[in-house]
Amino acid sequence: MTATVRIRALNDDLRRNLSGGLAVMTPGVAALGPEFVQRAINSMAAFDDFHNGNDPYKEHDLGILNVDDHQLIFKICYYDKSLTSHSPDPSDPTVTERVITLMLAEEY
Repeated sequence: MTATVRIRALNDDLRRNLSGGLAVMTPGVAALGPEFVQRAINSMAAFDDFHNGNDPYKEHDLGILNVDDHQLIFKICYYDKSLTSHSPDPSDPTVTERVITLMLAEEY
């Protein structure tokens, strides 16, 4: 399995199941209420519109989606286990802490 394939699988697991990393949302998303947040999480989990325009490295680390009347972005970043710098190897979960952030597009 190539590093890209492994990164993509780890990212998909985090996006779909919120497992294998940390998940955060911005204040703008949280302010829309718990029902909206649940719809947004469900939409993010179901997202599969990856293509060259939004996924040039084939890692499934970024997506833009619409929920109700709001455009949202999710972004996965790769940190070392101490969350102080970039991961030395995003394909290796033993040295990588994935963080997925769900935000309103205007908060990006």
